[in-house]
Amino acid sequence: MRYLDRRAFLRAGLAVAGAGLLGECAPNPEIPAGLVLPTDPRVAAVEAGRHATGVVSSHRISAEVAEVDLGGPRVTTWTYGGVLPGAEIRVRAGDTVQADVSSRLPVDTTVHWHGLAIRNDMDGAHAITRNAISPGGVFQYRFIAATPGTHWFHPHVGTQLDRGLYAPLIVEDPGEPGDYDQDWTVVLDDWVDGTGTDPEAVLARLRARRGGMGGMGGMGGSSLGGAVAYPYYLINGRVPAAPVTFTGRPGQRARIRLINAGSDTAFRVALGGGRLRITHTDGMPVRPVDADALVIGMGERYDVLTTLGDGVFPLVALAEGKDAIALALIRTGGGSPPPSSVRPGELAGDVAGYRDLVAAEAVRLPARTPDIEQVIDLTGGMMNYDWGINGQAFDPARRLGVHEGQRVRLTFRNRTMTWHPMHLHGHTFQLDAGPRKDTVIVLPGQTIGCDLNADNPGQWMLHCHNTYHAETGMATILGYRT
Repeated sequence: MRYLDRRAFLRAGLAVAGAGLLGECAPNPEIPAGLVLPTDPRVAAVEAGRHATGVVSSHRISAEVAEVDLGGPRVTTWTYGGVLPGAEIRVRAGDTVQADVSSRLPVDTTVHWHGLAIRNDMDGAHAITRNAISPGGVFQYRFIAATPGTHWFHPHVGTQLDRGLYAPLIVEDPGEPGDYDQDWTVVLDDWVDGTGTDPEAVLARLRARRGGMGGMGGMGGSSLGGAVAYPYYLINGRVPAAPVTFTGRPGQRARIRLINAGSDTAFRVALGGGRLRITHTDGMPVRPVDADALVIGMGERYDVLTTLGDGVFPLVALAEGKDAIALALIRTGGGSPPPSSVRPGELAGDVAGYRDLVAAEAVRLPARTPDIEQVIDLTGGMMNYDWGINGQAFDPARRLGVHEGQRVRLTFRNRTMTWHPMHLHGHTFQLDAGPRKDTVIVLPGQTIGCDLNADNPGQWMLHCHNTYHAETGMATILGYRT
């Protein structure tokens, strides 16, 4: 087995990625017999057994159409509360999140709480957990946020993720030492909505490949990147010409929480004039690793620490294979900001990969022989845009079956010529002796084994976290059986 490292990443490239049939399920799919459904009493029983503080953190979230300013370009898009990103939710581990989500959108929507091990009926996977919100409707999500770390939330219907419907969800761990002075959340995104096209039109052009290679105007052709050539790349909703600025003092330590909310773009992140100490990936702590840069795929999160210098420094996210950047600034003193086109040398320095990361002792899975292995072949190709798992497009009647209490090995085998960031809902898995994660990049031709404890009963989506691969078939369901 080999993990994502800098040499393998550059050698294999980041070709087109995909993110799993987020909304094309039939309203009432045929449900196989013998499954632990989201309404099963066992789901509520496991939730009741989670550590809980008794504190209820209440939030009102409005999914609505709004005009937003990207720092010059103004676009009409779909948002949470009319802002981009949506307002951050921050709670302590064990608090109960109560979110009343209202929809002013013209179509059904849901909210998926990405990275959290929560009760299955609150997961927000359309037509699987059955809690879509109709236009004008309201749904109350209520769950214990027991999984500390940097997480986020977004819809799980159609191509809605590639609009402006996303926001951070930070679950603070009271047991962490907190040895930093600043705590900043950085959300990366690739932007197309309201620029003369929209994600549905992008999807239609990609699907046109099934009838040949025509109809693909505006699509990139790089072997190192995704299929979509986006007009803008953002940090916290701003283009590089008008970047968000974080402020601190020289010598302070800053914790930077990186979230890739993009739909088709991996980013290489570096801080000009500084080093990054990786402390967490997908919310889970790792043995600290120092690097010049890191690569973050769609759906992934990284927490890093850095010691601030004196001046103005660029925090740059290079869109892999797309010759474009997203930019933020860190200001601790005087001086002129760098140009919006800045490419700091750290981008070409020491790039950390999975092989450098080891789960911290507190979260490492104890050694155990798997009770069951599920082999997951990632299949399809760019020519026909026919992504799938085990040679088949998503079908809600099919399941990868497991039983509660099992140690499960997921073996991802990438049979395609492009890469896929694979995300599992409701769980984290461990990459052999490496980090614990919920989203893992699988390179072309690569095999990666991931172990998990089947301790959260229900029906859970497993998909590539590229909106367009998922919408054209690269998804399945990890289904607990009775």
